[in-house]
Parts: sequence; C-alpha cells; structure tokens
Amino acid sequence: MKNLLLATVSIVALDAVAPAFGADLAAQPVQPLYTIAPQPVAAATYDWSGYYLGMNGGLGSSSNCWDFNAGTSEGCHDATGVTIGGQIGYRWQIGQIVLGVEGRGNWADLTGSNVSVAFSDVNQTKIDAFGLVTGQIGYAFDNVLLYAKGGAAVTSNTYQISSILTGAQLGNSEHVLWGGALGAGIEYGFAPNWSVGFEYDHLFMQPATVTFAAPAGGTDRIRQDFNLLTARLNYKFGGPILLKY
Repeated sequence: MKNLLLATVSIVALDAVAPAFGADLAAQPVQPLYTIAPQPVAAATYDWSGYYLGMNGGLGSSSNCWDFNAGTSEGCHDATGVTIGGQIGYRWQIGQIVLGVEGRGNWADLTGSNVSVAFSDVNQTKIDAFGLVTGQIGYAFDNVLLYAKGGAAVTSNTYQISSILTGAQLGNSEHVLWGGALGAGIEYGFAPNWSVGFEYDHLFMQPATVTFAAPAGGTDRIRQDFNLLTARLNYKFGGPILLKY
C-alpha cells in the first residue's frame, strides 16, 4: 500500500513538472552550424554612352543691324518666333564626365523689321532654318546631366526692303550665314533610354554683305546674333543602366 501511494505521488509530480520542462526545451534557440555574410547591394547607375536621336522645339530671337554701304546705320530689329527640329549625336561617359558630338537641324519662323533711320523704307529679316554641329562636355549626377557645348552654326536668311508708303517690295535677297555657337543645357533620364531636357544656345554669325537690285539698289552690311531656348526629347540606343558595387 505504501509502494502504491509512492508511485501515485511520483506520477502526479512528473505530470506537473513535464509541461514546464517541455517549455524550457522549446524556448532554447537552435544554433546554426555556420553564418552567411551579408552580400553587397548593387547600385543602379545611369549610363549616358551611346547614339541618340531626338526632337526639339522652342523660341528664337535674332538681332539684325543694317548699315548702308557699311557706313550709314539704318537701325536694328529683332527677328523672333518659333522653331522645331531634330538632333542626332553620340556620347561617351568616362566616370562622371560625359563627352559628345551632335548635329542639329531646325525649321524656323523668325521675322522682324524696322523703319530705316536713313531712308523712307522698311528693312525686314526672316530666318527660316538653321543648323548646329557641336561638341559637348558634361558632368553626370546619375540620371541628371549638366553640359556645355560649342561649335559651328549656319542660318538661312531672307532680307527684304519695302516701301513705307505703299508696302511694295523694293528689294529681296537670300543669304546663308556661317558662324559659331555656344550653349548649355540640362538633361534628365526619366525612363530606360528616354531623356528630356532644356537648352540655351547663342549663335555668333559672320556679317553678311547684301547687294539689292533696283529699285532699292545699294549694299547693306548686316550683323546678326542669335539666341535660342528649346526643350528636347531624346531616345538613346543601347542599355541605359550599369550595375556597380
């Protein structure tokens, strides 16, 4: 009877201790046999290298000063208006430095006139097209590019003299002027292979010597400076993303 009572007490005590002991066993963390070192995360970097093709549009203003026989000033006027065109180029990225070359051609509708201060007529300038061939140097902040550019420029011009009294045309001459260009811009890569930007350019054109036939007659020396402000959209051929660690 004593043995039966001892056995019963032992079983009850074991039943009371077992859940706590099991809980202690479950709470013990499992020690891994080895640990895995954290891997470096790849950072995506925009790559500006490659050929690109795009379009542009904006505003232009050209200052044109006429001097009769290169001596008598007839005054100046601004030929202003809109322009639209396209560009094609290639860029090389070396670290954060970006080098490039670009050709650009634009249609334009820039017109201006003034009454000659020396004669009773109206002098008018119209620019219907221009082109640029430039080199670029820039600095890339990932997908944002700041750049400067410089090179050659050409403009297509029509010069006209009209009567201030009747409006009749007295003389007309078409000339192509060559000169230089300086500019700067910012471009933002907003999607794979696509970028949008804004650019300012100043064109320094060589003076034109324009001889008008009768009834206007005479020769004018015409000086021209040109300012452009355009928005640009480019598509770049090739993958725009590099991975670096």
